[in-house]
Amino acid sequence: MISQFKHIGIVTRPQTPRIQETLHTLVDFLHEKKLDIYLDEASLRDGSACAEDAERCHILDKGSLGKKCDLVIVLGGDGTFLSVARIIAPFRVPVIGVNQGHLGFLTQVPRENMTPILNGMLSGKYLPEERILLETTLIRDGEAVTTSLALNDVVLSRGGAGQMIEFEVFINKEFVYTQRSDGLIVSTPTGSTAYALAAGGPIMQASLRAFTLVPICPQSMTNRPIAVADTCEIEILVTKGGDARAHFDGQSFIDIHTFDRIKIHRYRHPLRVLHPTDYQYYKTLRQKLHWGEQLV
Repeated sequence: MISQFKHIGIVTRPQTPRIQETLHTLVDFLHEKKLDIYLDEASLRDGSACAEDAERCHILDKGSLGKKCDLVIVLGGDGTFLSVARIIAPFRVPVIGVNQGHLGFLTQVPRENMTPILNGMLSGKYLPEERILLETTLIRDGEAVTTSLALNDVVLSRGGAGQMIEFEVFINKEFVYTQRSDGLIVSTPTGSTAYALAAGGPIMQASLRAFTLVPICPQSMTNRPIAVADTCEIEILVTKGGDARAHFDGQSFIDIHTFDRIKIHRYRHPLRVLHPTDYQYYKTLRQKLHWGEQLV
């Protein structure tokens, strides 16, 4: 097989039933195609990879996959995909998701048909799609404290004390509103079917170049979701933080102090996701959100 991809990275979801069997099948397939295989070292530590498979792979830490590979395959659910996306995006390496989880909005290749579908995709039969990411910088006392990426969303939320937080929102330095609420979700189109959807935000077509700002339980019922172009810079000034936090894809967070500023804009590189040729966005929505099914 002639493939544009020669160096294939693999990341697995830990403690997943049958993951060792799935990984073994994938390594067999790629080895037979005479492709270089790079395996995330965490797969060895958590028992996802057997000794035979490890011997046929180059073992790397996840952070190095983007430097060595021209394609990364994720064996897991959407959570695993999100964690890989934030690491791989700076290297502009495409990602394929093989679903080992539940929802599978991002992991579109079914485990049962993995090898025939991947055989076609590696030979060029795929649908490419670019997903925008959010880059967030926390400013404290006039200095940048940290910078983080998110594929789904950045969530400013109240902490364990349960008190509402207060903040001001600016878009391109223009004042938008003051809000007292449980928090605010800034979501990409990818994240519009995640927490933002549960909080009453709209579903955005995946390739749309926009963000949404979705309030979480606002005190004023007139605070509604807002959609803005992805060229905008969003700034949040926290005026009463309590023990608030900013979360990134629900997988990492940083504590927020009163008078911190959170600046959010589109990351310079999109994530390139490869789908099977039969992928249909609205079909995925129907299947995952159970549209049209009998409710009782």
